[in-house]
Amino acid sequence: MATAAIFSSLRRRRSPSLEAFLAPVILNDVDLVKTVTRVSSDLISSFSRSSVQFQRKNSRALIRKIEVFVILLEFLSEFSSNLSSTSILCFKELYLLLYRSKILLDFISQSSKLWLLLQNQSISGHFHDLNREISTLLDVLPINELNLSDDVREQIELLQKQSRKSKLFIDKNDENLRLKLYEFLDEFDKGKIPDPVELRQFFWEKLRIRDSKSCRVEIVFLEEQIYHHEGDVEPTASVLNGFVALTRYCRFLLFGFESDDVELGFVNFKKPRKGLITQEIADTFITIPKDFCCPITLDLMRDPVIVSTGQTYDRASITRWTDEGHTSCPKTGQMLAHTRLFPNLALRNLIMQWCTAHGIPFDPPESADTSAELAAMASSTRAAVEANKATAGLLIQQLANGSQGAKTIAAREIRLLAKTGKDNRAYIAEAGAIPHLRRLLSSSNPIAQENSVTAMLNLSIYDKNKNRIMDEEGCLGSIVEVLRFGHTTEARENAAATLFSLSAVHEYKKRIADEGGAVEALAGLLRDGTPRGKKDAVTALFNLSTHTDNCTRMIEAGAVTALVGSLGVEGVSEEAAGALALIVRQPMGAKAVGQEEMAVAGLIGMMRCGTPRAKENAVAALLELCRSGGAATMERVLKAPALAGLLQALQIYGTKRARRKAASLARVFHRCEGAALQFGGLGVGYAFAGNSTANNDSSFAGDVSLPMSISVPVL
Repeated sequence: MATAAIFSSLRRRRSPSLEAFLAPVILNDVDLVKTVTRVSSDLISSFSRSSVQFQRKNSRALIRKIEVFVILLEFLSEFSSNLSSTSILCFKELYLLLYRSKILLDFISQSSKLWLLLQNQSISGHFHDLNREISTLLDVLPINELNLSDDVREQIELLQKQSRKSKLFIDKNDENLRLKLYEFLDEFDKGKIPDPVELRQFFWEKLRIRDSKSCRVEIVFLEEQIYHHEGDVEPTASVLNGFVALTRYCRFLLFGFESDDVELGFVNFKKPRKGLITQEIADTFITIPKDFCCPITLDLMRDPVIVSTGQTYDRASITRWTDEGHTSCPKTGQMLAHTRLFPNLALRNLIMQWCTAHGIPFDPPESADTSAELAAMASSTRAAVEANKATAGLLIQQLANGSQGAKTIAAREIRLLAKTGKDNRAYIAEAGAIPHLRRLLSSSNPIAQENSVTAMLNLSIYDKNKNRIMDEEGCLGSIVEVLRFGHTTEARENAAATLFSLSAVHEYKKRIADEGGAVEALAGLLRDGTPRGKKDAVTALFNLSTHTDNCTRMIEAGAVTALVGSLGVEGVSEEAAGALALIVRQPMGAKAVGQEEMAVAGLIGMMRCGTPRAKENAVAALLELCRSGGAATMERVLKAPALAGLLQALQIYGTKRARRKAASLARVFHRCEGAALQFGGLGVGYAFAGNSTANNDSSFAGDVSLPMSISVPVL
């Protein structure tokens, strides 16, 4: 298992192709010997040029054995021919053995120093396995048939004896360094910070890591191992995270912040954004199981609770509902016997499993922590937490008092540190990073600004940090300024994503919309941004549109026009229709959308070729347009030539909610004077949808009041 993992790890890192080392089965005797001789010589030459710091004795011992084989092969190439079939098989096996030797030696020369220490025992075992293979090969090699000279024969026989006696060799110096590395981690695990003098001696003298860039290389390599970790290599990913945190701390403690990293910026270390709020935005509109969404907000529930009627809601949503004075169940209309809330732990576990399976970050709310969950925080992760805390302290000191270059590096590292885990996001904010990042948002340095706004974005994923950001004087305004005038495209996009994250709190939606230029900038990004920028903007606008008081602001800022213009744009049309369906619930919103020349045509087009969710949103928007947009708007919808067939198809093939909306819209037309002639064939559709003319009025009224009329979930 471990051998396969190491070999696969090397193949990911510039290893030669397998085809280059396949046994040459079709070569004749002479060509076979020459080929194996050349491969052996190349391997020796390559090793002599490499600088191996660890596993030196094992590596040199293996090379010495290969050198003896080269002596044998050169003799055979010059003085011998007509090899026996047994000899040919042995040399083919030697060829494959050389292939495995090259993989192992390349792994050592290309791996990070810390990784070699952590794998010290395992790698020593691989060398021992190769020695045993060499011993077996020499045992079956028909030396007597090769007509060797005395000196060559003597060297082969000596190698044969040595190989038989070879034992597993683990370099004591390397092993002591490995144990020392664990000692440093253990100190962090106990809540202590290791002695800086010992750390400097270890990294500078023992590992020969003597600059910030070398530390970065070590960190990147270890993170790569975590990313590709498949559970078949020790140490575990959680322990590796601890060593990453330790190395990151040493990087800034020992080598400071003034380095060539300032010139490199962030681009050399960028990776696809994964696990951040931007990934959440990308995953926002995947099909989430209906039972996982809160019936009030349609959001994925983070803390599902059961009310007295037996219905389940997200705790924050139902609490806000009751705090507003409501005494009934939002879904059933029944009176609540009491306001006590009971955690739905079974559903919460299912939601967590679903999120894990789909790669969606799911941070349970702090109030939902149980003693079992707290106990599940393995002690092996505490070292990473403590090391990262110490690193955060160093970074924030530089944000406060460092040079411009040091502040840029510190913002980038906070950005990276806050990428994953609510623990990291929590203590970075608690240590006071947000005020310093806010000041950096107005930096004239594009890299500093981009890193600071992205760090703010990553921190905002943690709920408590949303409050800290919004409460920080001028912070919201600074984020909006980056959205409007940011130096880079990514800075503007990440500012939009930050507003999306902050708007997850209902109370902040109005404040964000009222911030000067915020909605206008989001509308502009939706019109003219990159595909990713459009996605960031439309999700932020959707969130803002869920607050009824924002309707006027959305209209005045041109957001309605931008949303209508996005109905045919791939990647954002579904969300744009969802936002419009919310806006048209209010008469002024319906009037504004109705005045957009392409609104009805765009929604009809989505009913024709959109996704099932897009069709839901489109028919919901058209229904609300007819209800609140006035007679002229209703007539425009009514005269849409393709609507009759689309409604009929939607009532048959659409989702449950889409069928209900389509039936309600058809009944609206049925009541209109003259509609029976154009839509007379829709009666069959009504019956299929489970609706009858006898209950038209009550069904329509109940349908409109349901809070689940829009099916766009927001994380």
